[in-house]
Amino acid sequence: MEARPSFDKIALETATIWSKRSEDFYQKVGACILDKDGRVLSIGYNGLSPKLTKPASFWKDRDNRRNYVIHAEINALSLIKRQDEPYLIAVNLLPCSHCALNIACYGIKKVVYSKDYERDQKAKDIFKFYDIQLIKIN
Repeated sequence: MEARPSFDKIALETATIWSKRSEDFYQKVGACILDKDGRVLSIGYNGLSPKLTKPASFWKDRDNRRNYVIHAEINALSLIKRQDEPYLIAVNLLPCSHCALNIACYGIKKVVYSKDYERDQKAKDIFKFYDIQLIKIN
C-alpha cells in the first residue's frame, strides 16, 4: 500500500497542474498556497493581467515578455490576506528574488519547489535571512 502523500507534495502537484494554464511556452510556472492545516488558500500561474491578450509575436520574444509577465507567486499572493495565515507556498520553479521578498512579506514559513531557477538564485539567501524553510522536491 502506498503512503499518503504529504501536503508539500500535493501542493507542488497542484502548482504544476495550474502551471499548464500559462500562455508562456518558455516557462510555465504555477503556485499553490496552503495554510498550516493544509487548506488551499490560493493558486496562481504566470501570465498577463486578466483579459489582456497579446499576439503570438509577443510570446516569441523571450527577453521582452519577461518584462511584462506577472509571476505565479504574485498572482497567488494577490488573492489572499495575511489574516488568512498562509503557511506554505509550493511552486514548480524556485521563486525569483522579487517573489521571495513578497513571500516573506506575507509571513509564509515554508517554500516547496521542484526546479531551480538558474537566472536568479538570490531567493535562497532571502529565504535563509527570513528563516523561511526551503525544500526542493524532485
